[in-house]
Amino acid sequence: MDLSLFTCLLVLSLAFANGANDVSKAIATLVGSGVADYRTAILWGTFWTTVGAGLSGLVATAMVKTFSQGLLAPGVASSSILATAVLAGAVLWVLVATRSGLPVSTTHALTGAIVGAGLIAFGTEGLLWEGIGKKILLPLILSPLLALMVSGLIHSLVRTLAARWEDTCLCVMPTARALVMIDTQGATRTLFQTAALGQPVVTVPAQCDRAGLKGLVVGLDSIHWCSSGLASLARGMNDAPKIAAIMLLGSAVTTWSSGSFQAIALIGVAVAMGLGSYVAGRRVTQVLAEHVTRMDHSEGLSANLTTSSLVFVSAVMGLPVSTTHVSSSSIIGIGLLNGLSSIRWPTVRDMVLAWVVTLPASALLAALAYHLFAKLV
Repeated sequence: MDLSLFTCLLVLSLAFANGANDVSKAIATLVGSGVADYRTAILWGTFWTTVGAGLSGLVATAMVKTFSQGLLAPGVASSSILATAVLAGAVLWVLVATRSGLPVSTTHALTGAIVGAGLIAFGTEGLLWEGIGKKILLPLILSPLLALMVSGLIHSLVRTLAARWEDTCLCVMPTARALVMIDTQGATRTLFQTAALGQPVVTVPAQCDRAGLKGLVVGLDSIHWCSSGLASLARGMNDAPKIAAIMLLGSAVTTWSSGSFQAIALIGVAVAMGLGSYVAGRRVTQVLAEHVTRMDHSEGLSANLTTSSLVFVSAVMGLPVSTTHVSSSSIIGIGLLNGLSSIRWPTVRDMVLAWVVTLPASALLAALAYHLFAKLV
């Protein structure tokens, strides 16, 4: 098999593994807080992950440069085997972790694989350690700490708003051209109404039961759904360019400059991420939803808002933060607000251990893969 074709297949395999492990990071709060069942939540996360990955071309330039340039020392004569070995090491580790139900970072796995394969290929002199530290390791180390702090700040605000909005909803009434708020006692208050003539363009046949008003109901659950979709969208935009960028290491694929090839590559990654999310996303979702800490509506909403905001900003800036670390740390940080006893520490211990092991494990697997491919090619 041609090495370029094999590299492309490994890219799709890594995207599939990424979807299976990472879809949980945005939808676990829906299940954990009782808003949705697993099947519905996974479908929701799969859809928005695929959309985000497909749209990643809009912000892909910075992330592609991060993972394809400035990691190897100038003048190093690379080979196409490097990208193949890096992908093989990362794929194997993420699949093993997903099978075990451990939420690990694909970004960490790629970083470890680059270091492991690079050491075998070029030795310590061939890697640009300053670039690896500043561009990849530093954002990965700081992102969990930042997520812990931001989740606490966001949750304080969300909890205050949720206390006022719990059991309150907005009812959009197209036939009356009005926006009505219904409180916990069923009392209504018209927030907005227009006197414009003519029939409404759209009629929404839903019902706000407590007040007997026909229209589209928007409550706290609706906002939680939106935050989960936004987090999945941000995750897809953040992860897809990293995976596609590995094809540029060692010029494994020489046609990246072609706009059509870039589009095909990102679409392929998006579809593979979506398939992985739908087919194999439940195992890790169950760990984050049930085995870390109990969540209510406001806590799940806070975790998703923290994840989506940090990951989206990082994707635009080209900073490869780990969605796994950000999402898991957000959930842990909110759990800590309820006291140390609210956290299931054995699960957290296993998660942190998986984070620590990811770098050396993926590095070792990539080094072994490079050694094998070098003999076969």
